[in-house]
Amino acid sequence: MIQFWYSMRPVIVLPTYNERENLANIIRDIFALKIFGLRLIIVDDNSPDGTGQLADELAKIFPAIQVIHRSRKEGLGRAYLAGFKLALASKDNDCIFEMDADFSHQPKYLPIFLQEIEKADMVLGSRYIPGGRVENWGFLRRFISRQANFIIHLILRIPVKDLTSGFKCWRRQVLERLDLSGVESSGYNFQIELTYKAFRCGFKIVETPIVFVERRAGRSKFSIFIMLESFWKVLKLRFARHNRFKI
Repeated sequence: MIQFWYSMRPVIVLPTYNERENLANIIRDIFALKIFGLRLIIVDDNSPDGTGQLADELAKIFPAIQVIHRSRKEGLGRAYLAGFKLALASKDNDCIFEMDADFSHQPKYLPIFLQEIEKADMVLGSRYIPGGRVENWGFLRRFISRQANFIIHLILRIPVKDLTSGFKCWRRQVLERLDLSGVESSGYNFQIELTYKAFRCGFKIVETPIVFVERRAGRSKFSIFIMLESFWKVLKLRFARHNRFKI
C-alpha cells in the first residue's frame, strides 16, 4: 500500500456532537489520503444520536483512532482542549490538527497543510484570502462573518484575515508553550483566543486558502447570539491586563 510521507507526523482532533450522519464518511475520506503515521482523536460530547458509539465501532476498524467520551456538552473549546491533552501526552505526533466532522473542512486540504506547516508554527485554513471562499451560505451570513472577522482583526491588531476559522494545524511545540489551562473560551471564540495568544507569543502564523462548504448533514450550530457573545469576549481578550503565556 502506497503511503505519503511528510516531515511531520500528524494527529487530527475531531470534536463531535450529533455527527453520526457524517462521521464514517469523513473518516473514510481522511484515511483514503494514506498519510503516513496519521492518527485521529475523536472527542464526543455524549451525542444523543449515538455518534460516540459509532466512533467506538470505527476505532475497532481503524487502530489509529482514539475516542474520548465526555459526559456532557461543554463547548467546542473544551472538546478541543481534551483532544489536545491526549495528543500532547504522546510523542508519536509532531503536529496537531483542528478539524470539523461535518465536511465543512474538506480532507483534501490536509496534505497542503502538512506542506505549509514545515515553514510555519501554525497553519490556518482561510476563507478570506485570495483563493478562499464560502459555499452554500446566504448573503446575510456571509456579510456577518466577513464584517465580524474584519472588526476582530482591527480590535486585536493581528494580521490574520480569518480569525474565526476552525481548520488549523499546530506544531506541538506551540501548544506546549501556550498556557492551555488559562484558555477561557469554551465556544467558537476559542478559535480567536488561541490564535491571538499564539500571535502574542511571536509564533509564525500562515493562512492558506480553503473553500468552506456548509455542512452536508445535520443542523449548523451557528447563531447570531454566538456572534454577539464572541464580540464581548474579543474586547475582554484585547484589554485584559495579563494574558497567561508560557514565555
